[in-house]
Amino acid sequence: MTRILIADDHDVVRAGVRAILETHAAWEVVGEARDGKDAIDQVLSIQPDIVILDYALPLVNGVEATRQIRARVPGIEVLIFTMHDTDSLVREVLEAGARGFLLKSDARQFLISAVESLADHKPFFTGKVSEALLETYLSKGAADRSALSSREKSVVQLIAEGKTNKQIADILSISTKTVETHRAAALHKLNLASTADLIRYAIRNKIVEA
Repeated sequence: MTRILIADDHDVVRAGVRAILETHAAWEVVGEARDGKDAIDQVLSIQPDIVILDYALPLVNGVEATRQIRARVPGIEVLIFTMHDTDSLVREVLEAGARGFLLKSDARQFLISAVESLADHKPFFTGKVSEALLETYLSKGAADRSALSSREKSVVQLIAEGKTNKQIADILSISTKTVETHRAAALHKLNLASTADLIRYAIRNKIVEA
């Protein structure tokens, strides 16, 4: 029996994914989470085989959640489930350790195939992701240095969600000094001057929902 955890902040989406998965006799949905922090906590307690993570989760986004989950439970497979499809997002997903990427618009057609692949510990990608993009990423390594790192993006997301440095440090399991370092690095890379500028950037770039 393949045990699956679903993490998405929309009840309707979770219900729809569960309904599709439960048509497969050998799969069991063992948990649901509404944010990335809850997803991480449930993974540690439930130990599912596969986690389906929305990219735009509150508190801890899907990429940061993937990084923490893979670091603590290396054998688990992660499927990133998203409405967005960009090269930079794909690079983040791969860097974090996810081996599955599925657009929400493709769920009805490909969700079963995606989970079957991950259950066999094989990668699964749809959308603009191609073998060429995968090979380019693997050969060239990380994204351009001028772009925000995944951790910096996580800090910017939490700042935009109104969290204090102490709350961000607790959520990401880092020190408040490290939070400040990531905040300063993000401001420098983006050539921004204030927290308000970071919040506008996060909304404009869909790091958080307005």
